[in-house]
Parts: sequence; C-alpha cells; structure tokens
Amino acid sequence: METIYSIRPFLAVSVSGVAALFILFTGEQRRNLREFWTFLASVIKLILVTSLIPDILQGKVIEWTLIELFPGVSLQFRVDGFGLFFATLASCLWIATSTYSIGYMRGLRSRAQTRFFFCFALALHSAIGIAFSGNLLTLFIFYEILTISTFPLVAHKETSEAISGGRKYLAYLLTGAALIIFSMGITYSLTGTLDFKGGGFLKGSGSEDLLLLLFATFILGFGTKAALMPIHEWLPTAMVAPTPVSALLHAVAVVKAGVFSVLRVILFVFGPDLLTQLNLWILMAYFASFTILVSGMLALAQDNLKRRLAFSTINNLAIIILGASLLSPSGITGGIFHIAAHGFMKITLFFVAGAIYVKTHKEKVSELDGIGKTMPITMACFAITSLGIAGIPPMAGFITKWYLCLGSLESKEIIFLGVLLASALLDIAYFVPIIYRSFFKTSPEQIHSGMDEASLWMLIPIGICALGSISLGICPNGFVHLFEIATLVAKTVLGIN
Repeated sequence: METIYSIRPFLAVSVSGVAALFILFTGEQRRNLREFWTFLASVIKLILVTSLIPDILQGKVIEWTLIELFPGVSLQFRVDGFGLFFATLASCLWIATSTYSIGYMRGLRSRAQTRFFFCFALALHSAIGIAFSGNLLTLFIFYEILTISTFPLVAHKETSEAISGGRKYLAYLLTGAALIIFSMGITYSLTGTLDFKGGGFLKGSGSEDLLLLLFATFILGFGTKAALMPIHEWLPTAMVAPTPVSALLHAVAVVKAGVFSVLRVILFVFGPDLLTQLNLWILMAYFASFTILVSGMLALAQDNLKRRLAFSTINNLAIIILGASLLSPSGITGGIFHIAAHGFMKITLFFVAGAIYVKTHKEKVSELDGIGKTMPITMACFAITSLGIAGIPPMAGFITKWYLCLGSLESKEIIFLGVLLASALLDIAYFVPIIYRSFFKTSPEQIHSGMDEASLWMLIPIGICALGSISLGICPNGFVHLFEIATLVAKTVLGIN
C-alpha cells in the first residue's frame, strides 16, 4: 500500500479550529460575519476532504506527522478509507447543520449564540481529527476535545435540567476516557506501538486473559460514547440540549465518533483473526443485539419526540457494531455504510423535531395530531426518512439493512438475521404512529389553520438531507463514492484483494 505524505489532512482538521477562533473574536455584534466564518470553513473543509478521495480509491494512504513523542508513538494524521468515510460524512452534514442552526437559534432568539457556534466549530474540528487519527493516542486527544467542546452545547440552556444533563454527559464520557487510557497503556506495553493497522496488530501479543480484559476495557471506554447498553443513559438525558446539538450528537459527531472508534478497535486494533481466535466476535454480536432489541422496545414507550429519536439512535449504533462484529464482507460493508445512511436520515428527523418546536413549541408525540397539514413539507421529509431507517426502499437504509442481512448469512449465524428483522419491525412500530397522527388526525387548533412551515434556513437543510437519504439509496456511490469506500475498507480489513 503506497503512502503519500501531504499536509492536507492537517489542514482539513485545522480549518474549523481556526474558524472557531474567528467566530469567538467576531462576537454577538456582527452576527452575519460570525456565521460567514462558519460557512467559509465548512466549504473549505469539504473541498479538502473530498480532494483526498481519488488517492484513497487507488489504494493509497495519506500521512502527516506533527511530532514523534517517543518510540512508536507520535501525533500523526493518517487518512485511510475508513477515516475518509467518516470525515466525508461529517463535512457534508456540517454545512446542512450550520445552516439549520442559524434558523433555529435566531428563530428562538437564543442567548449566547457566539459560544454556541464556537463550540460547534470545535466539535467538528475534533470530529475530523478523530477521523484522520493515525493511532490511538491522536484519536484519544481529539476524542476528549470533542467531549469538552460539546459539554457547553448540551448545557446551553443553562436551566437546572440542562446543567444536570451536562454533568451526566461528562460523568459518563470521562469515565470512559479513563478506561481508554488504561487500554492504551496495556496496548503499548504489549506491542510497542499504537498505530492502526487494517486487520489489527495485537495478534500474538499477551495472554488470552489479558487480551480479553483489554477488549472489555476498550469497548466499555469507547462504547460509552457509542451509547451501548447499559452505558447509554447519558444520551436520552442529553436531549435537553437545543435541537441542532441533538443533531450534532446523533448524526455528525459525538455518537458517530464513538461508534467509529469502536470499529477502529474491532477492525484495526484487534482484527478479525484475533477476534475469531478468542471468540470475541460472537460475544460482541450478542452484546450489540441486546442493545438493538431493548433500545427499540424502549423507543416505543417514549412520548417525548427527541427521546424517542434518541433510543432509535442507540438502536442504529448497535446495528453498525453488529455489522462489523460479524466479520463478513457484507456485514462490515453494511455496518460502515450505515454510518452515513443513518447520519443523513437521523439528522433529518432531528431537524424536523426542531422545526416543530420552533413553530409550535410542541415536543411530545401525543401533541402532533394534524401537524402534517400545517407543515406538510417538513412532515413528508420525516415520513420518508423514518421509513428509510426501517429499511424501506429506495432509501439508504434499505441498502444497509440488505447488506447487514447478507452479512449475517455469510457468518452462518441466522439468529442475527432475526435480530435485524425484529429491529426493522420495531422501527415501523415507533415511527408509523407519528406519521399517522401527523397526516390522518386533526387537533381543534388546526382545523382552520393553513400551511405554516419553518423558515427557509431550517426547511432547506431538512429537504436537502431527506434528498440525500434518497440519493444514497438510489445511487450509493454518488459524487463521493461512499459505498465504494466502505467496500474497500471491508476488503482491506479482511485481506481480500
């Protein structure tokens, strides 16, 4: 595999960090200029990230080392197919989320908007840093920058409920960080390196008992941010945050960074051979299956719309991990591609929840009778993407569910096919009642009301992300070759030419 040395990964990571400083110094008095920095940085970041795609598709990797700290460990950016996949998703969705955030924050006349956009930019800075990390240490540094930068976003409203939610958020994620530090120390002592390698690098190092312990601490550490049960409760609690933050948590950065890191451990630290040797893949698959089924059932019981969407996210994150844990070509491909498919679909659903709140201040499913008649475009986007999450064609969710089902057959474990089908039925069970209420029921206050959509700042991102969900289903490679990259990653990890 040819290695190219280029500063572009470092620039792609840095651009939103620089933008964060410009946003901070511009302040509240020049709001339009403040938002201009956000848009400029998001466009530059997308250009830099997508410029890396041709080299990666040719089987090359791109590296840039900042400093070597000690033998075998450096602060290094390394772009491979998996990192580029995550970075491309985050870069695309940042533009939509930034546009939506302006409409949301101004629509509610929210306070401390400069702090909000400053932390938002830092979160994307750290997300791309995670994507392009060449080793566990670099990943951990950006992983914790992401935690710290998103805490003020979770607690943005500064109510007692928001502060409590922010504290729980920090308590869970910093506990996970301690386990990651422990795991990195053991890994370095066993191998003398922390560098990621397709197919893993731990095989032949340490005793079986030690490797079992190491796997458990890694998964618990990174699995906290990925909201695996029973270490998930911070995520529904964090729904007290403004809706753009919820979208950031679920679709662009935080939980996606968690599941990305879990897959890094499974596929690039331990690797398929070692996981098979220790029978860890089957344990991980059952662990993910438990989360899939329980979170789906809990979603059914939620009347708060954002909490229902939160448990749906927990369900879909576990589906991604299940796909990777199957260690089959289709399973890994489907799991990785679901990161993007779920990202586009779930961000649309949270955008809709925010648009409803801005226009009506309603947050509960039981309050949504007839909302589809006053906000038809918004709720049509909700209906399309929610059914897509259930795997209904032609949405992107159908592609991922199809490959995940194939992956379960390739692994010769029919029970996981049953889990995936049950999950799709649960998706339908907790989304269809919302669609029904919206379009087929009428509340007294809406009998004589006409269309009353949210502002274009919010409506356009909703429509674009919904269309993105459809286009990924119809043409999964599109203009950024996401499906091709996912397939390339699966082949690299499994050693398939």
